[in-house]
This record gives sequence, C-alpha cells and structure tokens, in this order.
Amino acid sequence: MKECNYIQLNERAQELRREVIKMVGIGKTGHIGGSFSLAEVISALYFHKLRHDPQNPNWEDRDRLIFSKGHAAVIQYAALALCGYFPKEELSKLKELGAMLQGHPDKLTTPGIEANTGSLGQGLSIACGMAAGARLDKKDYKVYCVVGDGELCEGQIWEAAMAAANFKLDNLVAIVDKNRLMATGPIADRFDNNPVPEKWKAFGWHVIEIDGHDIKQVVKALDDADEVKGKPTVIIAHTIKGKGVSFTENNPSFHNGALTEEQYHAALEELTTVEGVDAV
Repeated sequence: MKECNYIQLNERAQELRREVIKMVGIGKTGHIGGSFSLAEVISALYFHKLRHDPQNPNWEDRDRLIFSKGHAAVIQYAALALCGYFPKEELSKLKELGAMLQGHPDKLTTPGIEANTGSLGQGLSIACGMAAGARLDKKDYKVYCVVGDGELCEGQIWEAAMAAANFKLDNLVAIVDKNRLMATGPIADRFDNNPVPEKWKAFGWHVIEIDGHDIKQVVKALDDADEVKGKPTVIIAHTIKGKGVSFTENNPSFHNGALTEEQYHAALEELTTVEGVDAV
C-alpha cells in the first residue's frame, strides 16, 4: 500500500477546484457543482491510487477510470493536466471549437480519457466490459467508474450492476457522487432513487459509505476495495454539490451555471485556503 500525504492530497483537491473556476471563466456556462463535489475523490485517484503513466496514456497495464457522469469531465481535465498528460495551457481552451477539451470527454482528442461519455447511464456498462476484458487477458489492472447519484435513475446503470455482480467482477469499483442534487433540484423531489446503499447491496455489490470530502476516508475506501474478492465494490461518497465556494454549495443553478466577474474572483479567493489535516 502506498504511503499517503493527506495534506498534499487536500491541496491538490483545492488546486483542482481553482482550475475548474479558471477553465469555466466569466460569463460562460460550465459544470462547476458536480465537479467540485468530486474534488477529493479525483485527487485521491490521480495522485494516490491509480496506476497510470502520463507519458504513455495507452499503457496496457494501466488502471482505467471512466467518468460516466461525463458532464463533470472539467475536473478530470484539470487532473490530467496537472499529472502531465497534456500542457496546462490547453485548459484555457475548454469547449473551444477544435480544442482537445470539449464539454464531454472525447477519447479521440484527449490523452488519458478512456471512453466517450456524457450520455448518462452508459459508463458503468463500459467499465464492466473493461473489467471483464482484464480478466480474459489475465491482467491485474482495476477499473473505476464515477457515477452521479442523479444518474442512478437511468435503467442501464442497474443492468450493468446486475451483470457486474453476476460475473463477480471484483476488479471493478464504482464511485457514486451522492451530492443529492440534479440539474433542476433535489433528487428526492424530482425522481427519488433512495435508499441508495440498500439497492447496491441487493444487486450483489460490496458497499462502502464515506464522507466524500474527508480525504482520509476516500483513500481508505479505495484501498479497502482492493481487499474485496468475488464481487464488485461501490463507494458511496456523500458529498456537497459545489463544495468549496459558499455561493455554489447546494445550489443547483451551478450544475451548469455561469459566473459573473464578481463571482469568479470571489470563488478564487475562497479557494486559496485548505482545511487542515494531519499528514499521516
């Protein structure tokens, strides 16, 4: 098990949030809320857990990460740039015509992207195929799939969940970003898919519940998933949509919202500090 510096991972999470704000910019719409809720998870994955090589994105033995909630790819782009998959300057071209970073991930244009996603509900099926392929090829890489809690209303998610349990894909880890908000408001008011943990258990998965903003809990859950045999694991990360900036937290208007100039500078100011955490 890798040694872990939790202070650095928290700092990375804040850095990812800052890059998201800078990428979205002033007066342009961008998926801030669902990116911010994932910051600690993505920091732990890219800077602690994943076995990957930015200089060789197609390395055969790499771990795979699928963003089923592809609209939040903006924070994945930030992580890929900080890891060195492509020059950081590309972040400023987000969603420009012909740029490598589009509103939803594109495997053909962006190094480090494993699949074209964003049509909600499909990413877990892709992840199941990759995990099954690893077994057929006798490879030991892991497949991780980030799913939105609103996305759990898609039927294909549960078809994939049944298949993963049936085939005992213990090299597959789903991570549910349970921030409780859809684009238009609370999930409980729009299409209530609760209780989430009980559903995954009923579908045959090993379930781990965590505070998705507690970096120690995130790292422990990812490490604990390695010890589960005979069934897939789902990590249900309880998060806050828009976490990190006061006016974006729990605010569905920032699911895909635009920042005024005042909000832009205020957000960057709020994101200059990191909550303290012990290094070990």
